[in-house]
Amino acid sequence: MLPLLALIGQPNVGKSTLFNRLTRTKDALVADRPGLTRDRIFGQGKIGAQEYIVIDTGGLSGDAAGIDGLMGEQSLLAASQADAVLFLVDGREGLDPRDEEIARQLRRLGVSINLLVNKTEGVAAEQALSSYHSLGFKKAFAISSHRGDGVEKCINSVLVEFPPPDPVAAEPLENPSDQSHYFHPRVALIGRPNVGKSTLTNMLLGEERVIAFDQPGTTRDSIEIPLDHDGEEWTLIDTAGVRRRSKVSDLIEKFSIIKTIRAIEAANVVVVLADAGEGLTDQDVRILSMAIDQGRALVLAINKWDSVDEETRLQIRREVERKLPFIGYARIHYISALRGKGLAALMDSVKEAYESAFRHFTTPQLNDILEILVRRNPPPLSHGRRPKPRYAHQGGTNPPTIIIHGTQCDRLPDSYTRYLENGFRQRLEIEGSPLQVHYRQGENPYAGRKNKPTSRQLKKSTREKKFRKKNYRK
Repeated sequence: MLPLLALIGQPNVGKSTLFNRLTRTKDALVADRPGLTRDRIFGQGKIGAQEYIVIDTGGLSGDAAGIDGLMGEQSLLAASQADAVLFLVDGREGLDPRDEEIARQLRRLGVSINLLVNKTEGVAAEQALSSYHSLGFKKAFAISSHRGDGVEKCINSVLVEFPPPDPVAAEPLENPSDQSHYFHPRVALIGRPNVGKSTLTNMLLGEERVIAFDQPGTTRDSIEIPLDHDGEEWTLIDTAGVRRRSKVSDLIEKFSIIKTIRAIEAANVVVVLADAGEGLTDQDVRILSMAIDQGRALVLAINKWDSVDEETRLQIRREVERKLPFIGYARIHYISALRGKGLAALMDSVKEAYESAFRHFTTPQLNDILEILVRRNPPPLSHGRRPKPRYAHQGGTNPPTIIIHGTQCDRLPDSYTRYLENGFRQRLEIEGSPLQVHYRQGENPYAGRKNKPTSRQLKKSTREKKFRKKNYRK
């Protein structure tokens, strides 16, 4: 097992900046604002030959009420699970009573504690540490998470207690090209703020892994969490809520939306959540379009279904039929994340959508379907000529892509392309995943060449000219 390091401290002491440096990523949002990070974020890093896992936390503000209290609980939970705690304090502000209280809380956990005095750029180490001797920690380091000063020395000293495990020879794969057992399908939960994404995440995990609070914008980052569901390994991505662009003025929220878009790009299946109490809004439709534009397998979940009456339920079903005819391939579930109702069926649809997105088809199978579809509904004429789709093969997965070769296929209208996509999807029994059709034009071997007339054609042309000239004179 890799050593687990937890970053603990007050908000805005540089924990996320240090997390990004230790993991060599930009996974944690960073800004000069207290309380930006709220949930636990895990990352992996390496110094020399030693690997480790580091946890970024929201911080301990001292407020036991509201969302700050939940952040504090998450931070202390991370500290209790860690092999070593990196207790960060702000070297510019100096020691304050809240740091002393955090130190007392950490000592009660009985874990290895390392004091990191951050933001000490241009200050001698002894001078930076002098204000914190009263805390009584034997292991104290002066660092700059922003510039990297002293970070490597600090981490090396912390990891001395955890020697790297002996290397184990990897067992050879039966098929070296098959890496599927290393790959966990990624499921992104997206939607408007406060529709229940974090509640659904916690219910699927069976623990309070992320902060679920009745306040829009509680989740600010995209958080990847391993999920074991019915013996199968998944990666669950809880994302920040996406509001209408006209309502987004805060810079942090803009970065959160960017990370949500990146989560969609990285996901294999996207679960879009909507709030039954608010009905299916135009913003829900826009969010669905974001997933469709990326070609992702899709499942729609209408959450808080238990909180609305029968009349409202009927109205929502009508809205779904009226506003979402373009997602006929996606499964729709009516769930209650808070009570855990409908989640088993939801995950069954997620699995079905993932399997459909990565299915493989034989070329003869696709050609037989293409022949049936073209015979049933021939392509429309274009400039007096009919395009001729001749044969098809699979071009990729996630989503399944069918490449059709033929002549003048680039002139086929979008409506005919949709006809082919729907026809292939129905006959291949693809559920929950879009299917794309692309064309490749057959090359004309005589393109760009000018034919030279034969001697017979020249004589015929000369006779025709003489005939026209003679008749014109008459």
